[in-house]
Amino acid sequence: MTNRFFNLYTHQFARVAVGVPRIKVADPVFNAEQTIALARDAAQQGAVLALFPELGLSAYTCDDLFHQGALLEACEAALATVLAASRTLPLTLVVGMPLRVSHQLFNCAVVLSNGRIHGVVPKTYLPNYGEFYEARQFSSGDCAVVNEIRLLGQGVPFGAQLLFELADMPLFRFHVEICEDLWTPIPPSSYAALAGATVLLNLSASNIVVGKSGYRHQLVSQQSARCQAAYLYTSAGKGESSTDLAWDGQALICENGSLLAESQRFLDDSHIIYADVDLGKLSQERMRQGTFGQSVRRHASAVESFRVIRYNAELPLERELPLARTIERFPYVPADSRRRDERCNEVYNIQVQALVQRLSATGISKLVIGISGGLDSTHALLVCAKAMDRLGLPRSNILAYTMPGFATSERTLQQARRLMEAIGCTASEIDIRPSCMQMLKDLGHPYAEGQKEYDVTFENVQAGERTSHLFRLANHQGGIVIGTGDLSELALGWCTYGVGDQMSHYNVNASVPKTLITHLVRWVADTAQLGGAGSDVLIDILNTDISPELVPGESADSPGQKTESFIGPYELQDFNLFYTLRYGYKPSKIAFLEYSAWKDRNDGPWPEEAHVVRNEYDLPAIKKNLAIFLDRFFRTSQFKRSCMPNGPKVGSGGSLSPRGDWRAPSDSESVVWLKDLENIPEA
Repeated sequence: MTNRFFNLYTHQFARVAVGVPRIKVADPVFNAEQTIALARDAAQQGAVLALFPELGLSAYTCDDLFHQGALLEACEAALATVLAASRTLPLTLVVGMPLRVSHQLFNCAVVLSNGRIHGVVPKTYLPNYGEFYEARQFSSGDCAVVNEIRLLGQGVPFGAQLLFELADMPLFRFHVEICEDLWTPIPPSSYAALAGATVLLNLSASNIVVGKSGYRHQLVSQQSARCQAAYLYTSAGKGESSTDLAWDGQALICENGSLLAESQRFLDDSHIIYADVDLGKLSQERMRQGTFGQSVRRHASAVESFRVIRYNAELPLERELPLARTIERFPYVPADSRRRDERCNEVYNIQVQALVQRLSATGISKLVIGISGGLDSTHALLVCAKAMDRLGLPRSNILAYTMPGFATSERTLQQARRLMEAIGCTASEIDIRPSCMQMLKDLGHPYAEGQKEYDVTFENVQAGERTSHLFRLANHQGGIVIGTGDLSELALGWCTYGVGDQMSHYNVNASVPKTLITHLVRWVADTAQLGGAGSDVLIDILNTDISPELVPGESADSPGQKTESFIGPYELQDFNLFYTLRYGYKPSKIAFLEYSAWKDRNDGPWPEEAHVVRNEYDLPAIKKNLAIFLDRFFRTSQFKRSCMPNGPKVGSGGSLSPRGDWRAPSDSESVVWLKDLENIPEA
């Protein structure tokens, strides 16, 4: 038996399909054959549902042929053919057809699986303007006088207020609307989402005119975003009558405002698209956003009008089924170069604007910052420089200090000097070793007696001495201390309580993760914003191992500590942070996503540069580093975050400010998260 960890359905994903069959007008036999062929493809791919176009069994462009008894009977016979085929297809089919009910004709969607019709949904809004004359042939679903019908010998629920739920995957609750229903001021699917539908379906015909494709994009994307749902859309393609109209066969799948899949338009043959919908994320987003629940209460009468039809689905759990959607390895950094440049520019502007406001509000015009020659202080210094430029103040108002200690390498010291020169700030150097040695003597520490005792006290004496200098320098110079600690360090607790990477007057890096800082610095270098010499030093900083440099190494240029050897690679830990903080995913789901992102791929932002993707991580490595993250994040580090200084939130990925995205007790346990790791196989 395949380990279910490797199956997307285990992790609250569902594969869905949207088909656009080639059709013939008024030929239900042919149309059913095309529909069944696509349905078989969808089942083979592991989809749990396949959606087909409006009036797909008859064709949309039959006009007054819809009132011909022979055509209507042929459509029911075609439905019987599809229903029979469904007995061997482990998925739900949603097909469109005309249907007579109580002496009225309705434009309907039929939901069926495993030889059973689960419900029939009539179209509510009938367009009767421009090229559309639907009210000539059909009645609105509002005109229905029954809520159950007999169809192919089965008693079937009938009505627009139907919700369908997969009993073995209850997060998959879906609603069906038809074409014009979406184009109305308040689509029926809006109320369905409030009633619990996470997947919204639209069977459309929708002829094509110039500009209409883009508008469909907007409609589908925005409806999925407003409803915090997945939205599946299909329209008619090749074979519809071209008497007065043309058809492009556009199919779309969106999730909470993001496009997951889109078909190629104007194809001659039947075609189908797939996407893996994250039902867990949709549920989490609705739970997190309190206004969703408020909307449910406000529209209680509409919500209560829905009926829920539950039925068993045959989920393909007994085979390995990897994700079909791309999971970015760097969730904080867009892979697309254009979007990445936009993100870098916007992040800088957010940080700079926030710092400018803080200086304007306080009436202070000087900044005090410690420069180590590493990434975080480099990025913070770049923000300070832009803030001074924005305020029309000289960069000499930035009082930058590099403070070598017992373990400072010659490389980082030279980088700090070169960086400060490139920025044009007031650069100073303070050797903290004498004051540190005095404190070690006062403490009776073995190092003061000539012993090589590099314990946490030895480390923190240096870190604390630097911060003490900076705060007193700020008092003396009339400035404020700018913090340099980043979001990743705060998440992992890789910062010393009360010192510069945790405490300051204002921390511009507070919600910027390490992977994003890396690309922000690279963006400044690549765009030569500091000139050639400035870009050179930035590249050197980017190529320097990340280290606190608090323990001496074997040589002046070899740090005794490498941060990632203690807390794991930042490229993994930032991934873990994003999905823990932003979506609250279980560790097993995070590991599945991480495995999907890193398995058998060698890309990333700037794939042409070898250093961007330095490693390939197998499942044991993912599990090991995730365990490190979970224990540090949930058990050992919160007390450092509960008193963190002010700093701007820069992205939707979240911040750890106790005044913003994250409020947590400082003495919680990590046991439930670590327990979930047991669901992750060793290989």
